[in-house]
This record gives sequence, C-alpha cells and structure tokens, in this order.
Amino acid sequence: MKAHDDLYLDGAWRPAAGRDTIDVVNPADEQVIARVPAGTAEDVDAAVRAARAALPGWAATPPAERAARLGALRDVLVARGEEFAATVTAELGSPLAFSQAVHVGAPVAVAGSYAELAAEYDFEEKVGNSVVHHEPVGVVGAITPWNYPLHQIVAKAAPALAAGCTVVLKPAENTPLTARLFAAAVHEAGLPAGVFNLVTGLGPVAGQALAEHPEVDLVSFTGSTAVGRRIGALAGAAVKRVALELGGKSANVILPSADLAKAVGVGVANVMANSGQTCSAWTRMLVHRDRYDEAVQLAASAAAKYGERIGPVVSARQRDRVRGHIERGTAEGARLVAGGPDAPREKGWFVHPTVFADVTEDMAIAQEEIFGPVLSVLRYEDEEDALRIANGTVYGLAGAVWAAEESEAVAFARRMDTGQVDINGGRFNPLAPFGGYKQSGVGRELGRHGLAEYLQTKSLQF
Repeated sequence: MKAHDDLYLDGAWRPAAGRDTIDVVNPADEQVIARVPAGTAEDVDAAVRAARAALPGWAATPPAERAARLGALRDVLVARGEEFAATVTAELGSPLAFSQAVHVGAPVAVAGSYAELAAEYDFEEKVGNSVVHHEPVGVVGAITPWNYPLHQIVAKAAPALAAGCTVVLKPAENTPLTARLFAAAVHEAGLPAGVFNLVTGLGPVAGQALAEHPEVDLVSFTGSTAVGRRIGALAGAAVKRVALELGGKSANVILPSADLAKAVGVGVANVMANSGQTCSAWTRMLVHRDRYDEAVQLAASAAAKYGERIGPVVSARQRDRVRGHIERGTAEGARLVAGGPDAPREKGWFVHPTVFADVTEDMAIAQEEIFGPVLSVLRYEDEEDALRIANGTVYGLAGAVWAAEESEAVAFARRMDTGQVDINGGRFNPLAPFGGYKQSGVGRELGRHGLAEYLQTKSLQF
C-alpha cells in the first residue's frame, strides 16, 4: 500500500494543507492499494492561484509551441502506456486488455488529435472589416469522473491547454492514481509550472471549492446530472462558463431490415464494456415486435458469455446501486433472461451481466441511468413508435441505429434527440464532437468543437 501526501501544484509535488486522506481500493479484491490527500479549499486556492499566475505566459505562447508540448505529452502517455493501464486496472477494476486498448488507447488518440489541432487551428480570422481573435477563456476547473479516468482527463486538459488555458484538475476520489500519473506525465513533457495543477479530494469539498472559486473562468464537469445541476447553479450565480457532460439512457434501435444477430451482438458488447460504466452505453435495445423473441434469445446468450470477461464495478456503493435497479426491474414486472442481483463471486464488487425482456418504457430500468452491465430489451410496433420510445427520456447523449441500408439508418438517426449516433456499428472518432441534448449536458468535447469550448472571441473593427 502506497501512501501519498502531496499534490501537484505550480510545477512541483507539494505537501497538502490538511492531513485527511482518501483510501484507494481495488474493486476486484477490496484491498486498499493506496492513500491520497483529501485536498481542502486551501489546496484548491493554491492551485488556482498557480494557474492564474501561469495564464498570461501560456496564453501568449505561440500555438505551434503549445502543439509541440501536447505532442510531447502524447509521447509520454505512449511510453508509459503499460503503467497507465496497470493503474487503471488496479483502481477501476477493468480487465487489463481493455485498459490497454481503450483506457489508454483512446486518450492517446485524443491527445494526438489536439497536438495536431493546436498547430493548425485558425486562432485569428478576417470577417468583413473585422479581425476576430479566438482567445483562451482563462483558468479551467476540470472535474472528472472515475469510469474513464485517463480519457476524461485528456478530453478536458488537452483542448484547454491547446487553447492556451491553464488547468486545475479535481479527479474522482475512486481513481486518483491515474490522475497522479497524468500529472507526472505533464511534468515529464515539460509543460511550464502552473499550467496544469492537480488536487485530489472529495467532491463536496475540493470539487465545490473549485467550482465556486472566483478566479476559475470555466468549469468543465463530467458526471451525474444531479451533480451537474448543482455545478451549473454555482457557475450561473458567478456568471462563469460551464461545460457539462452528464448522464445518458441511450437507445440501440434495430430496424426490421437490420442484420439482427450482428446488431444484438454489438449492442450487448457495448453495454457490457467497462462493466456497463459508460454514460453513452446503449442500455435500451429497441426491437420490432416480429423479431423481438429472437432478439431476446440472442441477447441472453450473448450476455452469458461475458460472465468471466468483465471486471467489477468501481465500488461497493455502485454494486449495491446496480443490484437495486435489477431488483426493481423484476418487481416492476420485467422478465429476467440473463444475470440477476445475486453476487457472482465471494470477493470483489462484481455484478452479473444482466438482460431484461418485456420492459416497458415507463419502468425505472428503461428511464434511469443504471451505470452497470444491465440491458433492457423493449418492443416497438412501427418506426414512429420506435422513435417515440427512443426519444422518450430526459437524456440525449448517444444512441445507435441498425438497418440494411445505411440511408435508412441515417434517416432515422437524424430524427433522434441525441448528440451522437452510431450507424451500423460506427467506430469511435476522436475528432467528432461528443455531448448531449436535454439533461445529458451542455457543450461538446473532442475535436474542433471541443477546442471551441475553451475559447472566447474578440473582434477588432477596422
């Protein structure tokens, strides 16, 4: 067990102001593997002051030089990829192969994309008799979740740094070791002191202090819709900008013409990946009534194969929450065709890959974000009914559509109230904007749209 007593502030590891700590627990065996400081408002203030002091110099740094630093950071992430993967596996519980391919692979791609974008982005443009300058918004308070600990850090820090902003990061308390390793990578890449700062701590203490701090110009938060509302209210009271990537209850719509076996197989894999702890997971599978029974059988069979292939959920609290949803689904009348609420192992916070059939749109498991390996299969009558069900939640983060002809799937996807839709199993694109409609958030991450979140415009008239 490794005990840490420091935070990354102003380019160096410095002792935390207080003595309170947070235990980091391995979800697979429930053993404490590390302790990190529970940062205080005093620590947050020191980090923000460092970021504010570093802002003028970093904002004035030529974009090509900022791009070079981001390229160096990407190279460090690659060089230390195995260390990052092992760390994510230890504190999140994801299988090592998944940590290597996704938890490290995706953020490496995102970091690389911003290294390139920083070099080519037009930070100045001529509009009629005006010159429009795109300038950094200032000090960014980044509050990240535990489900994709490295990716979520990079998805905020990389565009902020590319824009010329400085950053204070408050990572989730469940996965602070990945954040510490990222801070070490920033240091190794040679970013100037104060440009990136790390404060580990609890959300109601360090997170709230960061969101409320008067010297923070933008708060970028990924997490639950409930917490996002509170952060939005705090930022609104201070008239500061926010970027919120919140919850989801995404629909996987399988149109009658689709390859059913492929659509169901990929759909189940999407839900089971990362033990269901993905805000954009397609947790509602919508199938036409004529193919419904076959789809249910395929989904149950596919889910059963994941029993030994997925890791635990992140914490005992999360395990109990997911089990509670499974029990509620059964109580509301859904038919359990795979998995269930009982513990699959004696040790660790594991949950059975679970599939419900005969789910109706008014059930809690069809409306609430579960954040575990639980799939609901819903029946629809026709395309309009499918669209109504797909759009019938308060969320709108992601989704999927399957059809024999791509044009048919695209026509349906264009009518979905959601920020991102995969067509016939479309692949992840680090350049495409990601973010939600409705209560799934405000703003976008990734690519040029993600960079624009960290810029403000000034026009000079001639």
